[in-house]
Amino acid sequence: MDKIEESIGYVFKDKNLLKKALTHTSYAYENKVDSNEKLEFLGDSILEFISSKYLFKTYPKLQEGEMTKVRAAVVCEKSLYKIATLHNFSDFLYLGKSEKKTGGEKRPAILADSVEAVIAAIFLDGGIEKAEKFIIDNLKDEIEQATKHVGDRDYKTVLQEKLQEHGEVKIEYKITQEKGPDHDKYFEAQVSCNGKLLASGEGKSKKEAHMEAAKKALEDLK
Repeated sequence: MDKIEESIGYVFKDKNLLKKALTHTSYAYENKVDSNEKLEFLGDSILEFISSKYLFKTYPKLQEGEMTKVRAAVVCEKSLYKIATLHNFSDFLYLGKSEKKTGGEKRPAILADSVEAVIAAIFLDGGIEKAEKFIIDNLKDEIEQATKHVGDRDYKTVLQEKLQEHGEVKIEYKITQEKGPDHDKYFEAQVSCNGKLLASGEGKSKKEAHMEAAKKALEDLK
């Protein structure tokens, strides 16, 4: 525990919180203890809030849509996996026997989830300021890079990356309505993932309608 606390820059008053944050469901099932799933759920919300607050305060020139794109690019499995690797989380995870055999301590999804759980554990143990420090210390460089390239990727690309964090999914766009004369057309579009409707958008071209639907889907995703 001392090693990981030193690495993340936070000493827990309640060591059991840290242990729970590093306890995968496979270990929890085998040993009849609580897993880190609920902490992960809370940590995800804290991460979204703190990153949004940081973007709002630090980059006042970014528009709302640009902030959404930056946040989606940064608050993702890839970035969280980097944090877990930086702090050697794989050395401290509590995994079940079957998960260990298949190299679970190296799986990006498991490591990324553990970072969210640790964020929640820090919040519960030391408050929002301590959680914020951990998040910003570990993500500010990623955020800085993302803001520099915010115009490089469109909403459809960012949405695709977000939805495919945990594997391949089927993303579909379709035009649901066309209005107006040929010289002044107006289109409505829908975007769905694996058959589930995510959002609708409108625009003066099919591409614009698709993009607006993707933008709204990003805003709605938690």
